[in-house]
Amino acid sequence: MANIKSKQKAILSNQKANARNSAIKSTVKTAIKKAKLAAESKSDKTAQLVAKAHHEIDKAVSKGVLHQNNGARKASRLDAFIAKTNN
Repeated sequence: MANIKSKQKAILSNQKANARNSAIKSTVKTAIKKAKLAAESKSDKTAQLVAKAHHEIDKAVSKGVLHQNNGARKASRLDAFIAKTNN
């Protein structure tokens, strides 16, 4: 642990931010995984799950957890996967 008080506070706030960011990234990954599984199994809820995945990606981008290009890439790859499995 650091000796300087401001650095001690910075370490604590960084840990909180890390936990928050990890949780948001996890929800994004889970939403994408559920959408892909639904598409592979030709589920009725595929459109719903894809929309939820897009929403989670957009939310992560707006909060600054993901960079805008990273979010766009994730959304694009998800859409390409869905299009490929629907054919």
